[in-house]
Amino acid sequence: MPVEGRGLSSRRTQHVARDLEIGQPKRRRYSPALKAQILAECDATGASVAKVALSHGINANIVHGWRKLARQSQLVDVQAAQFVPVTVAAAGPKVPEPRGIDVEFRRGAATIRLTWPLGASSDLAGWLRELLR
Repeated sequence: MPVEGRGLSSRRTQHVARDLEIGQPKRRRYSPALKAQILAECDATGASVAKVALSHGINANIVHGWRKLARQSQLVDVQAAQFVPVTVAAAGPKVPEPRGIDVEFRRGAATIRLTWPLGASSDLAGWLRELLR
């Protein structure tokens, strides 16, 4: 079943076409938990990396790469992840914000909104008297 027009040799084309028909993924992904388990098995006394890798159906070179990353501290150990205790300071008493007097005027298409300080309510009364004259 050759693929035409791609410039591939017929043997390579048949191999690629067969892989596509079977549905084999191009690259396998391994969970961090499985990596940690395999690395722990390799660290056991008398363990052979090649035998451990073979028992899991993984190429030994892949496991050697994981071991190299682990030595360089780039591979995260799943069991090492833990919660860190945190101390939270008690919140001080909540002080309510001083509210003002909200005023809204509409004259035609114009709208004026303002917030007048609550402590100056007598000044607001005088200002409104002058505005509405």
